[in-house]
Amino acid sequence: MRAIHATEPGGPEVLTVVDLPDPEPGPGQLVVEVAAAGVNFIDTYQRGGVYPMPFPHVPGAEGAGTVVAVGDGVTGVSAGDAVAWADAPGSYAERVVVEAGRAVPVPDGVSMDVAAALPLQGMTAHYLVASTFPVQAGQTVLVTAAAGGVGLLLTQLAVARGARVIGLVGSAEKESLARAAGAADVVRYTEMTDLATELPALVRGLTGGVGVDVAYDGVGKDTFDATLACVRRRGTLVLFGGASGQVPPFDLQRLNRAGSLFVTRPKLADHVVTRDELTWRAGELFEAVRSGGLDVRIGERFPLTEARAAHEALEGRATTGKVLLVP
Repeated sequence: MRAIHATEPGGPEVLTVVDLPDPEPGPGQLVVEVAAAGVNFIDTYQRGGVYPMPFPHVPGAEGAGTVVAVGDGVTGVSAGDAVAWADAPGSYAERVVVEAGRAVPVPDGVSMDVAAALPLQGMTAHYLVASTFPVQAGQTVLVTAAAGGVGLLLTQLAVARGARVIGLVGSAEKESLARAAGAADVVRYTEMTDLATELPALVRGLTGGVGVDVAYDGVGKDTFDATLACVRRRGTLVLFGGASGQVPPFDLQRLNRAGSLFVTRPKLADHVVTRDELTWRAGELFEAVRSGGLDVRIGERFPLTEARAAHEALEGRATTGKVLLVP
């Protein structure tokens, strides 16, 4: 089968196309023919060496496809079933091994592309609004990269809960997408000369001087100081990613001085620990898609062999919505 290797820590240029033996399922495992694999920032962190990984390795952990082989001890799943997953290492390939307990069934009426786009970013958006900071009607929410893969889903889920969303975007095109997702106010933060000063002033102007109840920041280093200053007294900043780089250590007394703030750095793995939690989050998302309550934007599809170009586009912030690799 064809697959992508990250040959050594580095930029997108370390991604190469290789031929590997077809995988075989072990006990409790599935082999799935990949219909589409999700491209996510965590893949770039692992490729770049930010997160320790063995090299060479096949990147990717998210996708959807059709089961072609079932290992010993697996029940409830058969060859020919459509499944999706968020945590199967090696998903940038034509076939991948998926732990049966981590695969979720794809219901009728949900396309393979959408099924591949939802697990990681969709369940991230779900835990952010349902668990990390349970959004309630009447609250005001700040979302960075509001036209990105997580941002568009997060905006829709927060609005569905009755929140007012202030979205941060980098262009006019992205502003239109964020508004279409339900953002009440959209700020082109890339046009600001002093983000840490101008953004909090603008956001507090939009909120009667109070600030937002929660800021969801997936950009990280470039926006952290500004989004922290947008949060109301006893409000929460949820740092769930670092698209611009990792936030350096900071003095916790800043939280005291800013009004007894809360800051948390969650990850998806801690919010899908059990099978029940995994199927609950995925099930709510798939049902929202089927009912028309959630629109999943596929921004770009790249052939598997063009994984390098997909990473370049993602890291260059040239994408909106979800980026997929298709065999």
